[in-house]
Parts: sequence; structure tokens; C-alpha cells
Amino acid sequence: MNQGKEHQKRRRRSKGLAWYWQQTDAWYYTPPGTKKRVPLFDERGQRIHGKDQKQTAELALARLKVNGKWHPTAAPTDHPQWLVARVCSDYLEYCTRGVARGTISAEHRAGAVWCLNDLSGYCGALPVPQLTKEHVRFWIDGHATWRSPATVRNVIAIVLAAFNLAQDTHDVRNPLAGLKKPPPRPRLQSFTPEDEQAIYGAAKEPFRNFLFAGIHTGLRPFCELARLTADDVIETERGMMWRVYSSKTRKTRKIPVRLEVADLVRKILKSSPRCSGVPLFQNPQGKRWLKPTGGDHFRRIKCKLGWDQDPVRLKYSCYTCRHTFAHRMLSGYWNGGAGCSIETLAELIGDTPKVAFDHYGKEWGQHYQEPLWRAIGVGQEQEPVSPSENAGSKNGSVGTQRRSR
Repeated sequence: MNQGKEHQKRRRRSKGLAWYWQQTDAWYYTPPGTKKRVPLFDERGQRIHGKDQKQTAELALARLKVNGKWHPTAAPTDHPQWLVARVCSDYLEYCTRGVARGTISAEHRAGAVWCLNDLSGYCGALPVPQLTKEHVRFWIDGHATWRSPATVRNVIAIVLAAFNLAQDTHDVRNPLAGLKKPPPRPRLQSFTPEDEQAIYGAAKEPFRNFLFAGIHTGLRPFCELARLTADDVIETERGMMWRVYSSKTRKTRKIPVRLEVADLVRKILKSSPRCSGVPLFQNPQGKRWLKPTGGDHFRRIKCKLGWDQDPVRLKYSCYTCRHTFAHRMLSGYWNGGAGCSIETLAELIGDTPKVAFDHYGKEWGQHYQEPLWRAIGVGQEQEPVSPSENAGSKNGSVGTQRRSR
């Protein structure tokens, strides 16, 4: 019995990988969703033979994937009504309703349309029970432009959201549960004071005010800052506070704002009265800033300043205002060098402490770095100890121990 199981295990081949068959001395692959044995050919159209030709076989298989000749075929099923295309369509309808209610951003819906329509074109006719994680990986690998881990992470997140919705609302088992996403990468670009002044000099007043408020509050540019109105401004004895609603987290928080931002807002309030619904930071047409128009304005500024040729500044965007605020808060830029804690930063920018720590704390957080330095004995001034003295201390010499001043 055990021998039979071992034999089956040896004969099992990973679908989607090139494999060698000793009987014919040739290389094959098995398309996902099938049990077929398909031979591989080299660039000259010749069958690939020889056990040592693994690299040639893998290259041949990669060419098939890139050329789009890698579509899974559906096996017969008694319940074909729930197809991959139906799951995608159901999620897009859900996003459309969410945009109308204001619970889902239009940007997320646009990304979902772009992603799920492409997936439907790849394997939309496949019944959901026959869909595997390998199908999704092959689909992603077939897009040569999806090289960024952030892009792959966003794509997988949208696909998982679609199938999770089908499972929650229609009891359709999610075949992609546990599909791994690339780990998030910390966002470490921030403006220097010189960069900040250069941006203000190149931007016109409406966009300059928008960026100024973003750098000094850390709000998400388009789903928080751009949506603020006069009704969200609260004057207290200690100063001005903002009531901030985030369409991303669907939560409202109250944050204090710096004096220079408060002075700017008080000037703007003269033309944006309460109960008018007019955004505080308007674009040149008097409407709120949207991601496409704001991004276009910022790209023009980068071209004007020559930053489109700079490998570091090329990555700047409107969202860098938020990263700059986080960097400055953690480094004590506005507080005499006394950086705030991760928990304080998280409350101000509307993140959880874990997200704030993963994105900013490991690199910029003094409260994270300083204990590490102190733990290795660099947190305070000490008398230097030579290697010979250190060896003597190991032998029990009391006079060679380190002494803190």
C-alpha cells in the first residue's frame, strides 16, 4: 500500500512546469486544468531531447506563456453556472454600487475593471471549482509589464476580493484561498526642505496650497485631504482641528493641525463658507482635486524642475507629501529633534500602528532605532577598550571593565 502511494507521488508532476519523460528522452509540459502531455520545441521547431536540456525546455515553456498560448481548458462539469467570468462580473457590480454609495473609491473600481476583465479574457469560461492558484500565477507571468511587486500585489488583492465576495454572498468556495501576495515594500521617499521649496516655486497657487497642506498634515491626498470642506474645520481653545473621513478605511478621526496650516485655512474659509459643500482645497475649476488631475499636475512640475531625469526624484508623487510628514514626525523635524511614537503617528495619519511601523518605523522611527543602539552599547559615551584589555576582562581583570562617563 505504501509502495503504491510512493509510486503515485513520484509520477505526479507539477502542472505548468517543464518535465522530462525518460521513455521518449524528451521534454513536455501539462497545461493547467488538463492531464495532457504536450511536447516542447526549441526555437528551430525541433523537439527538445536530452535530460540535460532542462534550461532549454524552461525557455520554450516561457515563450509559450509570453505568446499567450497558455490558456486553461475547462473539464466537463455538472454545475457550470458559476464560472470565473461570473465571479468577476459580480464583483464589478458590487464595486459600482459601492462607488454610488461612497463606500468604494472610483479608483479602486477602475483598477478592478482593468484587472478582472483581463482575467476573464484569460480563463473566464473556466468553472470556479476547476480554477487553481497555478492558473493565476501563469496569468500574471504572461504579462511582461507586471514586473513591480506592488503591481502584482494589487492584482492578487483584487482577484482575492472578488472570490471572497462570491464565497461570502453565494457560498461559492474560494479556490484561491491562501494565495500569497508579494510582501509590501516600505515607502521611503520624502521631500527634503530644498525639494519642498522648489515644488512651491514651480506650482500655481491652488496646487501649491494642496501640497502644502498635505506635507504638513500627512492626510491621504485624494480620499481625505481633497474631500475636506468648511464643515470639517473645528476651532478649539488649543487651536484648529479637522474632522477627517477616509473613504479608504471608512472611518472618521479628528486631528490637530499646525499653525501655518490653520492660518492658510482661515484665509480660504472666507471664500468657502460652511454648509456650502465646497472643498477647502480647490483645483483651478473650483472643484476637488482628483487623482488623475493631481497626478498630471505633479508630473508637469517634475518635468519643469528636471526631476524626470533624476532616478530618486522621478519616484516623487502627491503621495510623497504623506511620507514626508511621517518622516518629519518620526525624526522630530518640527519638535526640536524629539520624534513622536509610532502610535502617535498612526493616529495622526489614520493607519494602524502595525502598518505605520512596517512602512515607516523600521527606517525612520527613533523609538525603534535608539533601543537597538543602546543594546549594543553605543547609546552613551564610553571609554574605549583595546582588544588586549577586552581579553584581560575575560580572564577576570576588574580594572579593564567599561565605565560610563
